[in-house]
Amino acid sequence: MSEVADSAVTVRDVSKRFDQLTAVDRVSFSVKRGEIFGLVGPDGAGKTTTMRMLASVMRPDAGSILIDGVDVIADPEQTKRHVSYMPQRFGLYDDLTVDENIRFFADLFEIPRQVWRERAARLLTASGMTPFGKRLAGQLSGGMKQKLGLTCALVHAPRVLLLDEPTTGVDPVSRREFWQILYSLRAEGVAMVISTAYLDEAERCDRLALLNQGSIMYCDTPRRLKQGMPGAIIRIASSDPRRMLAVVQPLDGVEGVLLVGDGVHVHVDDPAQRMPQLVQAIEAAGMHANAIEQIEPTVEDLFVALLERKRQVA
Repeated sequence: MSEVADSAVTVRDVSKRFDQLTAVDRVSFSVKRGEIFGLVGPDGAGKTTTMRMLASVMRPDAGSILIDGVDVIADPEQTKRHVSYMPQRFGLYDDLTVDENIRFFADLFEIPRQVWRERAARLLTASGMTPFGKRLAGQLSGGMKQKLGLTCALVHAPRVLLLDEPTTGVDPVSRREFWQILYSLRAEGVAMVISTAYLDEAERCDRLALLNQGSIMYCDTPRRLKQGMPGAIIRIASSDPRRMLAVVQPLDGVEGVLLVGDGVHVHVDDPAQRMPQLVQAIEAAGMHANAIEQIEPTVEDLFVALLERKRQVA
């Protein structure tokens, strides 16, 4: 079976320019049915522009996009039957209740009443929203609004779901519940493209595309991406992580330092050689490390390291 036939989403050499700015530069990737595909990158990397082109909200300047076998550029209206797009600010109606918002979106897609009611009931149960059916959307918390937005986006049973930073500003409990819903959709064969500013969420995706300045730097599973990271990460726990960062950052062999919780993650070229140097420098500065150990890199460690290496090459 060809890659295109096996894919719910196929993007080939897609580009988008705004005056002199190239927002997306020859981006290519594919997403299989039942796969969660993550777009990760800093602000301005091209994530939202890519999402808008996939959703046929914005037309690319070059390239091709197929979603569930439909040519997005040639037939954008037909695309909307196969895809659901949840932008950063989903268009809920604050003066309608939870149930009324769901009904409104179901009516847009001409979904039979019995069908959408049964589907909405399952989704509201999964997200813990069932008791709030009569509450006005404007009175919901940020996390509850996002879960309602997802329910509205799913009421017509799309085969492809596009989520643009859906959990930004959402509390940790709601984020976890949100991801539980995504996992259940994956089991149903729904293909998902999700952009996220939370790099810990990127770990939950099946595959990741790391974007920077409109281009994909790397694309693979989180595990394989981390395995290919040059050097190693040493975690140093400290009661004063900012001072610890200042101590270790100038040392030879230190490629980068990242503040993480109660300590720092130090990216070094050679852990066997640099570990003793780190210990010596910490002692010379009159500081104490509560722990110092080599750890598996996170996606955030990886992304920072790759950006640093790209800057050095440039």
